[in-house]
Amino acid sequence: MKATRVAAKAALCSTLCALCLCGTVRGVFAQAPNWPSEFPPRPLPARSVNFPPYQIQTLPNGLQVIAVLHHEQPAVSMRMLIRAGSAADPQAKTGLAHLAAALLDQGTTTQSASEFNDAIDFMGATVNTGAGRDLSYANMIVMKDSFDSGLRMLSEMVRHPSFADAEIDRQRQQLLSSLQVSFDDPDFIADAVFDRLVYGFHPYGLPQSGTPDTLASITRADLTAFHQKYFVPNNAILAVVGDVTAEEAFASVRRVFGDWERRDVRGAPSIEPPAPTRRLVVVNKPDAVQTEVRVGHLGIPRNHPDYMAVNLAIRILGGEGSNRLHQVLRTARGLTYGAQADFDTYKESGDFQAETNTRTAATGEVLRLIVDEFWRLQRDRVSERELSDAKAYLTGSFPLTIETPNAIAMQILNVVFFGLPIEQLQTFRDRVNAVTVDDVQRVAKQYLKPDKLSVVLVGNASAFTSELKGVGFPTFETVDLDSLDLTAVDFKASGPLAKRPTP
Repeated sequence: MKATRVAAKAALCSTLCALCLCGTVRGVFAQAPNWPSEFPPRPLPARSVNFPPYQIQTLPNGLQVIAVLHHEQPAVSMRMLIRAGSAADPQAKTGLAHLAAALLDQGTTTQSASEFNDAIDFMGATVNTGAGRDLSYANMIVMKDSFDSGLRMLSEMVRHPSFADAEIDRQRQQLLSSLQVSFDDPDFIADAVFDRLVYGFHPYGLPQSGTPDTLASITRADLTAFHQKYFVPNNAILAVVGDVTAEEAFASVRRVFGDWERRDVRGAPSIEPPAPTRRLVVVNKPDAVQTEVRVGHLGIPRNHPDYMAVNLAIRILGGEGSNRLHQVLRTARGLTYGAQADFDTYKESGDFQAETNTRTAATGEVLRLIVDEFWRLQRDRVSERELSDAKAYLTGSFPLTIETPNAIAMQILNVVFFGLPIEQLQTFRDRVNAVTVDDVQRVAKQYLKPDKLSVVLVGNASAFTSELKGVGFPTFETVDLDSLDLTAVDFKASGPLAKRPTP
């Protein structure tokens, strides 16, 4: 009897639970239409962000010095820029700036590479060197109690690199090994061909890291001449950021760098990049199962007065915060895992570039949709929501770019390097928020040229070239990857290809 009552009670509970659950589920589904279904929640209001206090001085030898006070960590970041990068390479010596920069921390005239790096490790410091299109750099981060020692070591590596033969050979082999990997990477190939297509034989269009032929031709005399020509105080900017006072920073810099000899610097005559023109280059990689796609053309330099409006326009096309390309290609069509648009800016020029990859069979459709989005951005006004989202990303991410002494140094050096008013760092959010829909429409019409797009497709050409005429590209050039030559007008090697790296 008791067992029967227990069983009956259990059955009743189960029934009630089921009824409650059903009622709950029905209630949930009944409320579903009232859920927000179109947009994510709006971002929180931006908090005020102030750039740390700074002072700027120029030494008698021409070295620009920036001291930024940042006392949150007992560390000091020292970043030096030299106004010469791969764009200063002689055409037959591409890769010279990159090789020279790679050797800066590989020994000085008073210390071997191992001795120098042992000293860095003993201080608990970090060192980084490299080169870009327009500049070379050497960075060092130390704890505050090693500031003077670190500054002297930075001076030694920038002013007195040894360029030892053994280190030259070692760094050259590392660059060649990197090229070996890169030339098997469709992503690298697409970017390299796009740069050559957009910039032509302007230095921005040539391989920054060189080719096996040019790297092999670089001698110690070339490295020494490049260093002596460009590594001078009146061609350099030094930022000292961290737990020091301005007085300490300037006094130490004058003591360590004050005897650095000033010299005249004369760069090579500048040439203009070619005007945008409609051209499609297909790099045939028969074993590829997907296609790398690059679409764009020449843009504007970093110091252009329309930089901020153009920046937001390109972000609406394919950047963080509001991305039309991703919405069309990924969300709506499922043609790719992601798509984006970049806005590269340099001292003399820049470029707009949309990029993605897709399965081979969808190449033609993806190209058509990307070109359509260039036209749509130029033709139709962007929405207030799109512009607001792009602004929110820029203003919201700005504090992350000034969180550490190293990040602060990068920000302030970029402003000084490009000759921009340094006050722009304090007014960043105001300048972003001042851009209107009308501004975006104006710059899109003025600078975008959808009828003159440069296009690069890297993939299995036989599987998609038949579609190109149907998407508006009846003429195109095809070059096999194995015969690709970035230094040739038609991208094709005229003789035996020595370009493929062999470490």
